[in-house]
Amino acid sequence: MITLEELPLRADLVGEEPYGAPQLDLPVVLNVNENPYPPSEAIRREMADAIVAAAGTLNRYPDREARALRSDLAAYLGHGLTADNIWAANGSNEIMSHLLTAFGGPGRTVLAFTPTYSMYPEYARNTCTQYVTVPRRDDYTVDAELALKAIGEHEPTVVIITTPNNPTGTATPVEVIDEICSNTDAIVVADEAYQEFSARPSALTLLTKHPRLVVSRTMSKAFALAGGRVGYLAAAPAIVDACRIVRLPYHLSAQTQAVARVALAHADELLAQVRALTAEARGFEAWAREQGFDVIDSEANFSLIGRFTDRHQVWQDLVDRGILIRETGPAGYLRVSAGTPDEMAALKAALAELQPHREGMQQ
Repeated sequence: MITLEELPLRADLVGEEPYGAPQLDLPVVLNVNENPYPPSEAIRREMADAIVAAAGTLNRYPDREARALRSDLAAYLGHGLTADNIWAANGSNEIMSHLLTAFGGPGRTVLAFTPTYSMYPEYARNTCTQYVTVPRRDDYTVDAELALKAIGEHEPTVVIITTPNNPTGTATPVEVIDEICSNTDAIVVADEAYQEFSARPSALTLLTKHPRLVVSRTMSKAFALAGGRVGYLAAAPAIVDACRIVRLPYHLSAQTQAVARVALAHADELLAQVRALTAEARGFEAWAREQGFDVIDSEANFSLIGRFTDRHQVWQDLVDRGILIRETGPAGYLRVSAGTPDEMAALKAALAELQPHREGMQQ
């Protein structure tokens, strides 16, 4: 048997570990910001029928341009968008990989604002793009002054503004994104994976004004389609064409396209749980504050609570009680995805049980 160390691995990959949140079979799983409510039985049956229909042509390659799916996504987003403004891929992860493959690369820089999504440096690494970060404000927000100063200093080709931000949940107003786009020639990516959970206007409203703006979305969260693996972006057709150049052939299977189109046809029903999940998250935050936890104001379907001197021990204590949350974010914090009322009640009970016996919470 050969070992990894004996292979001619790229030098910058030596010592790296595969990305991935813990996947543990526990009664309460609140660690990866999933929607805890699966599609209804009626929608599942329609998805199954769509897969059966697609199976009749599985001997042929799928539509490599995913035109029907892109048309449906454009109709869902509105704002006068058409299929030419939309690109779809295997999750928003592949969307970001396409963007950095097209606009990053050796000698180029991508700028992000930390703390933020932990996959960004991996997208940069995999595309041989320099990854540069600048800390967010003390309240974990990004304003135009901060962003434009960083852009002037680092001269990035791509700027990523995550709104609402993962893991803090803080949002960046469209007015800030507008000012940033007005003062840079960089590709500005507004990563709106959690936009459906926020009451703020979307950066989609700026697309006609700023041809180098990209709005990235996912169907994993609000649409409860994490297992379907569908991400997409809205942008000028030229940016879509750039992604088409670097995408692998037939990157979206016929089954994926079929299931996603059924989900979009039932957007109203699937998105009905968004308000409930948002309420669960904000309700949990209110409870956490009453219990003496620090809570960062969030506009997503997750909450960041702390502070813990040994957050890993607290995480492990919860795992021992059958509850999985995420050990991520600023030092001393843990991230909690919004779950069902029963799941959130179990988490609150566990945290209340741990608190009197725990030395890990800072006073």
